Amino acid sequence: MEDFEDILTKQQLSETRRITNEVNERLQLQLDLLAESASMLSDGNALRGLGEIANQLERQKLLNNLFPDGVLVFDANATAIFENFYVSRRVGTNYADRPHFQKAIRSREPVISRPIIGRTTGLPLISFIAPIESDDGDLLGLLGGTVNLGKTSILPKETLSEITSDGAIFYVIDSENFLFIEGGPAPENGITPLPSPGHNRLIDAALSGITSGHAIGPEGHKLIYATSHLQRLGWQFVRAVPFEWATAPADESFGHFVWLSLGIALLIALVSYLLSRSTTNPLDRMTRKIRNMIRSPSEAARLVPSGPNEVRNLAIAFNQLMDERDAISTMKDQFVSNVSHELRTPLTSINGALRLIESGATGELPARARAMNSLALRNGHRLQLLISDLLDFSKLSAGRMSVTLAPESLQPILESTVFDNQTMADEYKVVLTAHCSLRQKVITDPHRLRQILDNFVSNAIKFSPANGKVRVFVETGSSGSTRIVVQDNGDGVPESFVERLFDRFSQADAGNTKTTAGTGLGLAICRELAALMNGRLGYYYDQGAHFWVELPAAGNEA
Repeated sequence: MEDFEDILTKQQLSETRRITNEVNERLQLQLDLLAESASMLSDGNALRGLGEIANQLERQKLLNNLFPDGVLVFDANATAIFENFYVSRRVGTNYADRPHFQKAIRSREPVISRPIIGRTTGLPLISFIAPIESDDGDLLGLLGGTVNLGKTSILPKETLSEITSDGAIFYVIDSENFLFIEGGPAPENGITPLPSPGHNRLIDAALSGITSGHAIGPEGHKLIYATSHLQRLGWQFVRAVPFEWATAPADESFGHFVWLSLGIALLIALVSYLLSRSTTNPLDRMTRKIRNMIRSPSEAARLVPSGPNEVRNLAIAFNQLMDERDAISTMKDQFVSNVSHELRTPLTSINGALRLIESGATGELPARARAMNSLALRNGHRLQLLISDLLDFSKLSAGRMSVTLAPESLQPILESTVFDNQTMADEYKVVLTAHCSLRQKVITDPHRLRQILDNFVSNAIKFSPANGKVRVFVETGSSGSTRIVVQDNGDGVPESFVERLFDRFSQADAGNTKTTAGTGLGLAICRELAALMNGRLGYYYDQGAHFWVELPAAGNEA
């Protein structure tokens, strides 16, 4: 099959080179004829008159046939002074800024332009230029011929029919202007642009610089292609034939062999799969356990050493690593707990002293000193809250946090939450309200429930816009529970962060100047407290952030 592919590829290369040479010879014929005609448009000293030029060019039937889209005469400054048929605004237009005109004037040699867009027609064309000189070699003018690529084919119809027979594809591509010259879809206004990269992989392969190989055609079929480059125009000639032309002869010979090989391969694959699964199943189980531990770090399970020796050794080594991890985690928690305990006592004294100073117990303070004392007291209170979070989380992690559960009315709890957070709401210019019926009761520890609600409310106030509203209300939860919801009208939590919202030491970058630094433990503590009270909490966004906690309703003590 490789031999058939090589032969077919060489045939395509030979065909594209033949067509390239044929086009090049045709272009050279047009250029030579134009140069010969240019020599007839002077009397040896000056350009002939426009009438003589018209008569002279009218006799040149072959010239008119080779340039059906226009023959023009230009003066020595490259301004059009004559055309053999009328195109609006063409006579009188100066073309001295065109590179091929400059080259012809400079070299005094006939020149073919690369495909350009006509200045007056707006169509893609090739421009041929030949200098008109006096007997003394002075430049008198220029004779030009144009071929409109949108109307005139560069190849005879017979040649095109021959090279596109039996499903073959033939393209002529202008790689500089990214246009189809031949073989593209139906043109619009004479211009057929190449498709965007990725839409026609045959075009992409042809423009990649690789002169032959395989490509996928416009209809999704595999092709063998070859290209040839016409340097003077910057054109690529591409011919591709179906890959089946190479594979068809081999298919018949190798059909039986392929089916037999496929059957043996399937048998070997099945046996290999069964053997490999018996080895990899223990690894898959270990991988699932490790991923579960990653999602829930607090649930540090151990792997069961079973299976082949390598798998057992891996499980034992992993379990040893987890033992070390747990030891380090315990030591860290003890350190945090001890440091927090040691910090809380002096900090309480400092905050007490600062409150006494602020209350005027030491006398009236100057305004500057009073402002600095208030700043110190605010930051001391904030530090005390952070230490309390660390201590609470240490107790929760160690399983030493206790709660006292009893039926409690929600109305006084919600009213006290609003009352205690009203100062903060006023500071942030937020309206804080609560709605609850006297008859609504839950099984809870009121102190710990207040801790959860205070965290939700303070966060809602921080991230609400000025003049926003924070609302606390109660609704029916799932399975006989009662849900308490804290709603704000802020932007909510970024979607990418929702999964880690209640993890410890996690904080989202809200992009808000109200964001304040913290331990990232508040919501994690709330989750643990809710679990201790046989409840759960969560978050959703609906025209504002909604944080909720569900607790067993009174009457559902079981």
